[in-house]
Amino acid sequence: MVDPKNMTSPLNETCDPVGTSVNPFFMLVYSLLFLVGLLLNGLILKFYFCGAQQQASSSLMVYMKNLTAADFLLCLSLPLRISHYGSTSVIVWQLYCSFGASALFLNMYASILFMCYVAANRYLKIVRPSGTHVLQSVRTANIVSMVTWICLLAPSVTYGIMFLISQKPLTSIPNHCELLFSASVSLMLKIMHTFSAIIFLLVSISLVFFYYSISRRVLQAQQRQLASSGSEKLVKSRRNMLVLVSIFCVCFVPHHLVRILFVFLLNTCSVDPVLYYLKEAATMLSVFNVCLDPLVYFFLCKTFRAQVRKASRRTNIQQANTESQSTEEKLSIIKSSKSNQ
Repeated sequence: MVDPKNMTSPLNETCDPVGTSVNPFFMLVYSLLFLVGLLLNGLILKFYFCGAQQQASSSLMVYMKNLTAADFLLCLSLPLRISHYGSTSVIVWQLYCSFGASALFLNMYASILFMCYVAANRYLKIVRPSGTHVLQSVRTANIVSMVTWICLLAPSVTYGIMFLISQKPLTSIPNHCELLFSASVSLMLKIMHTFSAIIFLLVSISLVFFYYSISRRVLQAQQRQLASSGSEKLVKSRRNMLVLVSIFCVCFVPHHLVRILFVFLLNTCSVDPVLYYLKEAATMLSVFNVCLDPLVYFFLCKTFRAQVRKASRRTNIQQANTESQSTEEKLSIIKSSKSNQ
């Protein structure tokens, strides 16, 4: 076992240690995210594959299924992230910096892209309510989803393989994964950062455009004083779009802003503690989307809301019946005791 307080880089430079006193906090938060996210997304996947079989498939449901699958896979990768906070094993760090990092990249940007597809689908629903646009077809949604996974899997798998092949023997734990990268892995990582930055910018611009366009249509309907069902649908669409934009801003904007600082301000060996904690907090927020994305499913899927309300009513009825039976038993006991007297 290696003492993390006496860490050296692969270049045999003495690295300034980063405090590990907050690691138990990180482990606790990620453990909660893992349990809650696994439960919520597992229930949604069960609903889609079991409860939604009687429904006709739609492009929205295809994107929502893939969004939930991305969140579920991210939940499955969290135990590796949790273990690296509490371990001083070089092997754990190597696994974390290879498979853990690539899993985070894969599922984070899958969530970002599928969230954008859901927003685009809702926007087209307003612009083309007849649903005749080619982008609104189930076939197109399946093709887009498959291409998305392939485009994200390719760099993730390539990075993991290159990392393991070019990995040099280590005798201690570095401050951060970047110290383990060879020249080829560093180049691959720069390509992935550029690729992810482009995705983030395009999705950000798209979400702002969708929300602005729907809000403008709502404002126009309100100015015309149209209290029709169409205007009510516009208001609901704006609310749904606001949910998507809010989750995106809370979970992914801080991560990308801090990531830019981390790339430009990172020294060769040492890590500024403030920068390190900012990066960890931003990453934690990005993982928090596994618990927030089910809100998207709740607001956008009418059938799912009906199932939740039905289950809630069933639970309330069972509780009421249990309380009623308990009350009747108490009354019968009281009556029997009085009759015995």
